[in-house]
Amino acid sequence: MPFRPTLRQLEYVVAVHDLKHFGRAARQCNVSQPTLSVQISLVEQGLGTPLFERTSSQVAATPAGETLAKGARLVLASLDDLLDELSAQGAALGGTIRLGTPPTFGPYFLPRLLPRLHEQHPGLQIYIREDSPAALESAVAEGALDCGVGPSPERTGLTFRRIGEEALFLGVPSEHPLAKQKTVSLSQLQGEKLLALGRGHRLLENVRHLAEASGAHIVADFEGTSLDAIRQMVSIGMGMSLFPELYARAEFRRSDDVALLEIDGWDERRNVGLYWRENSGRQRHYIALAEAAAVAAIGLGIEG
Repeated sequence: MPFRPTLRQLEYVVAVHDLKHFGRAARQCNVSQPTLSVQISLVEQGLGTPLFERTSSQVAATPAGETLAKGARLVLASLDDLLDELSAQGAALGGTIRLGTPPTFGPYFLPRLLPRLHEQHPGLQIYIREDSPAALESAVAEGALDCGVGPSPERTGLTFRRIGEEALFLGVPSEHPLAKQKTVSLSQLQGEKLLALGRGHRLLENVRHLAEASGAHIVADFEGTSLDAIRQMVSIGMGMSLFPELYARAEFRRSDDVALLEIDGWDERRNVGLYWRENSGRQRHYIALAEAAAVAAIGLGIEG
């Protein structure tokens, strides 16, 4: 029978991989550093390959270490799913959920969802992480997160439950001639400059689609880090950009130096919902969470 690390050893491998430090990993795992080091060495001996390169200043995973840490994270996440499913004892939602959401959606949606969830399931604990959609999809697929809520994912291996859709508005500087209109045609955008979020954000794809449809061009030497930063740049005349519905409702005021317009002849919207790993042992929990999210979407007027 081939060598098989224990679950505890896999936890040690993941901790060292994530923290890049044996001492900090030992503290996180509540063991002494010598104990953790010995167990990592036993795994390396059993597999016949080093997992980490150790120097006086840092610890770096070898290719074998990267592969094992990624697989170990999935194994541990699957075990957590199974144990949470067993401990829920029939409850629709229970235990802990690690939820990812992008900053372009979560801050405007979760305040509608979370209070109702807490009222209905007071024992449910939800840990929230904000990041770009691409990073969150990877974290869910690899087991670092349980599920995500936001734009529909592009990564394979994820189950998506749609809860609604958001309209996309074009923000233009208030001094721009188009700002006097309520709607704008695609032909009026030809040659205009568009600002976009950086790689990993789904809104970048929406801006690209608008540029292709209208003849506008994306500012190539700038990648926005947040919608707030892009809104400020639009306000001082550096270009135009797309803003999703919930963000626009919460952040834009009539006194702002940015006007929001609807785009005639371009009906692209962004589907939003909940997603999780395919074949997860907690699928029933995530479906219940998606149903609660769908109710919240109705309350916000983005169902459909």
